[in-house]
Parts: sequence; C-alpha cells; structure tokens
Amino acid sequence: MSRYFAVITIILMLGMVLTRALLMKRKGIEAMNFGKIDKTDFLILPFAFFYFYIVFAATFNFPTVSTQEFFHSEVISWIGAFFCLAGLLLLLWSLVSFGQSFRVGIDKDHPDKLITSGIFAFSRNPIYVAFALILLGQFLIFSNFILLAYIVAAIWLFHRQVLLEEDYLKKHYGKEYLEYCDRVRRYL
Repeated sequence: MSRYFAVITIILMLGMVLTRALLMKRKGIEAMNFGKIDKTDFLILPFAFFYFYIVFAATFNFPTVSTQEFFHSEVISWIGAFFCLAGLLLLLWSLVSFGQSFRVGIDKDHPDKLITSGIFAFSRNPIYVAFALILLGQFLIFSNFILLAYIVAAIWLFHRQVLLEEDYLKKHYGKEYLEYCDRVRRYL
C-alpha cells in the first residue's frame, strides 16, 4: 500500500506545481522559467522521467533496472509514506505562501516581491526541503541503490540551484535579502 502512496505523491507533487504555474499563466504571469538562464537544466528532465519510471515500475511490477532492495520493512515503508506526506504538505504550504511570486527557475525579467512570511519565515527554501523529504520518503519505501543515488544527486542539484538563486536575490533585493538571511535558515 505504501508503494501506491509513492506514486500518488509524484502525481500530486507534479500536479501542484503545474497547476500553480498554469493558474499564474492565466493571470499573465510566466511562472515557468526553467532552463532560461542555464540550458543545461534541461539535462535534468530525462533523469527525472527515469526516476518517475523507477517508482512506477517498482509499484506496478514493470520491467526495471534492479529490484534489489537494501532492506524491506513495512514499518520503514510507512515511515517513508509519512515523509512523502510531510513533503507534499510542505510543498502546498510553500506554494500558498509564495503567492504571485512563485516561479520555477529564476525570473530576472519579472521578479516579484521578496516573500518572507508563511513558511518562508522558517525556511528560505521550503520547496527544496519538501522535494528532499519526498525523495527520502520514496527511498524508505523502495530502498534501492538507484533511489539512493538520486537522493545524493538531487541534494547536490538543489544546493547548486539554491546558491544560484541566493546570488540573484542578493543582487536584486540587496540589504532586505541579507537581513532576511540573518533571520531565517537556508533549509531547516
């Protein structure tokens, strides 16, 4: 049952982000800026699709690269499902807190105001924390070496993106952003 929750998590995660971007597009705000600054961002897509396939394959017994797991425990799988749920709730809270400032990628042409309230009063990067919780949860559900490699790679990619965003935010918002950084942690 927890394996189905992992699939539902992916669907809900993608659904929340894409729905938010489409709703903003209807208001004339282009929220999807993925790959506009760094075209190598598009290299992430095939790896993301492969990740989704691995989760779906493990759940629905499709052909896959490996079925070997480090461990299998129903209790740990449900702890993983809890992490997935926590990640989804954090993602939802982040999207609501972002308001009209939500963007996928850096939008140098149409930046909005700096968001420091809601979940952003506790973490400067709650969406990345949410994604990390989801990845950790799915690893606990499936516990294979491929998902472990994805966690390591994703954490590196998330941190790389956070550093790029922070550099932009420092330049764009200046002292306001630096004061925000003094009050609120980068992740947790």
